Amino acid sequence: MFSSDIVPTIDRYVSLITRCVAKKHLKLGMTLHSHLIKTALAGDPFIANHLISMYSKCASIRSAHKAFHDLDTKNGCSWNTIISAYARIGDFKEALDLFDEMPQRALVSYNSLISGLSRHGFYVESLSIFMQMQDEYDCLFMDEFTFVGVVGACARLGALKFLRQVHGVAIIMGLEFTKITYNSLIDAYGKCGGADICRAVFDLMPEKDIVSWTSMLVAYTRAHNLDDACAIFNNMPAKNTVSWTALIAGFAQNGRGDEALDLFVQMHKEGLQPSPHTFVSVLCACADQALAERGKQIHGCIVRTCFNRDLDNIFIWNALIDMYCKCGDMRSAQVLFLRMPERDVVSWNSMITGFAQNGLGHESLVFLKRMLETNVRPNLVTFLGALSACSHTGLDVEALQIFNSMEKDYSLQPRSDHYAILVDLLGRKNRLEEAMELMESVSNKSDHVGMWGALLGACKVHGNLVIAQKSVDALLKLEPQNAARYVMLSSIYAATNRWDDSCGVRKQMEDRDLTKDVANSWIEVKNEMHKFPAKDRFHYQIGDIRKVVRKLACHMKEAGYVPEPNLRLIPEDDYDDCG
Repeated sequence: MFSSDIVPTIDRYVSLITRCVAKKHLKLGMTLHSHLIKTALAGDPFIANHLISMYSKCASIRSAHKAFHDLDTKNGCSWNTIISAYARIGDFKEALDLFDEMPQRALVSYNSLISGLSRHGFYVESLSIFMQMQDEYDCLFMDEFTFVGVVGACARLGALKFLRQVHGVAIIMGLEFTKITYNSLIDAYGKCGGADICRAVFDLMPEKDIVSWTSMLVAYTRAHNLDDACAIFNNMPAKNTVSWTALIAGFAQNGRGDEALDLFVQMHKEGLQPSPHTFVSVLCACADQALAERGKQIHGCIVRTCFNRDLDNIFIWNALIDMYCKCGDMRSAQVLFLRMPERDVVSWNSMITGFAQNGLGHESLVFLKRMLETNVRPNLVTFLGALSACSHTGLDVEALQIFNSMEKDYSLQPRSDHYAILVDLLGRKNRLEEAMELMESVSNKSDHVGMWGALLGACKVHGNLVIAQKSVDALLKLEPQNAARYVMLSSIYAATNRWDDSCGVRKQMEDRDLTKDVANSWIEVKNEMHKFPAKDRFHYQIGDIRKVVRKLACHMKEAGYVPEPNLRLIPEDDYDDCG
């Protein structure tokens, strides 16, 4: 390894170890370790610590542990290095065991555990280690790395109160606030819903970078304050793909998909290359508003502009499939699904739910079966889609089997949404008493609006006034200002010719100053979205629309569909009395 006339120094060995780490050359590192053992230098703590670090960074934790174990004289750096190694790979049992054996714990040891636990999703445990550290030092103690790790855990947990306490402790201690600490605070307050505090921290920053501006922008979008988000965006001294994507995602997530798409076009004109996250955001905007044509255009843009690496991005594939499903184009969704280089549970869920929402319940259940055959573990969303498929197809026996398998086969506790779909299915089958019994059997979930709403809808179809009244009473306790519940009960009374009761419910609405929100429908024609409020008479094409509606009515009659007189909602001669 070395020529005979060269006497290697410790620094030379350390330099070689560092190069092995940089190149991820484990085999060469092991050869070097063997040479060090022969020269008796492997027992030098300084070299041994670098060997432990090399093995851990080259994904050989067993060799790292052996190098640590063979070291006779372990210093604080030795302990910290091996603990960090286990924390990095998420083996917290071994990391904590070593931590407990450590003769004298240092701040860096705590930081390794706090950041490692947080990085692997153990946020509560991360904060617990932080509190343990305070108890051990018997004083307020942290540095910049501690602060960033703890603040990150608070952000993930939405622990605003604890976050403010940690922030206060840092100020009392006189912790030096750098760009990193400021940016972590802005991000955390934004995720915890504290946009106002977020802005106060942002304004205190002596020097802001693009991360600061973008984090502030995201905080406002999370708080549904798009005006201030736009103001931040417009005042940014420099914008990049991340900041554009953040604003696009904010509009998409707040139900303003048209503006999100306009921003995407503007970004393209600025000459910025969209990232996979950008495409996912605009595809979500298309999906939420069922903008099929715009979605296809985005799909074409992805094919034209993405590099091979991005074309394999599973998030883009899943967003495309979700978009086609929500736009009702199951054929395109299925073609994409079959072409995917790899699939995860989200891919399968999109197809299962997409088929269900488009009235193709049998196809949805076929995909569920295929998913289970490929050993992809289902989650709660999978079962929501499968139960919806059964509900839309009237497969009550299959639905109960699927529902029971959640806990029995996969240890998944059904949530209120799952019960609501089952209640809806039983209601469609006119098994209203069974639906009531099911709701009573899960008393901790009986305050779920969806369950009572599904039951009320079934009562309207089958004219069950007794259970309808119970449902409305429960719903009005949960949503006293929801006029739609009164309208539904009034309609049920009207459908059973109980006009006095129907008018009485409408009178209650007037007395409580409740009005039902105007219903709207949308349709996309040539990249333009047309919105139609109920009873709209002012659309510029209303004449043509009425002609088409009359033709449709004629076709319906020719096909054997006739109006059901019993479903009129109000007697013609009493129309004026009911307002």
